[in-house]
Amino acid sequence: VQLQASGGGLVQAGGSLRLSCAASGRTFNIYAMAWFRQAPGKERAFVAAIRSAGRTDYADSVKGRFTISRDNAKNTVYLHMDSLKPEDTAVYYCAASTGGTVVGPDSYRYWGQGTLVTVSS
Repeated sequence: VQLQASGGGLVQAGGSLRLSCAASGRTFNIYAMAWFRQAPGKERAFVAAIRSAGRTDYADSVKGRFTISRDNAKNTVYLHMDSLKPEDTAVYYCAASTGGTVVGPDSYRYWGQGTLVTVSS
């Protein structure tokens, strides 16, 4: 499975961005797709996930501001980010798993290359 993330950029606090993650290859066995982020000097952290049945999970820090969705026909997952804050600044990675807990990075076998989101104050 190959993952291609896109959509990062520079935005002012309070603004919005939409990230996209296109999956290709043997996607039929994907259980969940997720977004993680890594800020400078910090560990990679869970942001949101969507399972094959449609259930979604969010980190507390983004609940009510971020929405994860998917287009099965395009094998693409989106992360729509509203009300962005400077603390959302990070490299955002999409990931795909074939099973396991959705919030732990160790469950994800496939990773995209990352896309930088910078939120200015």
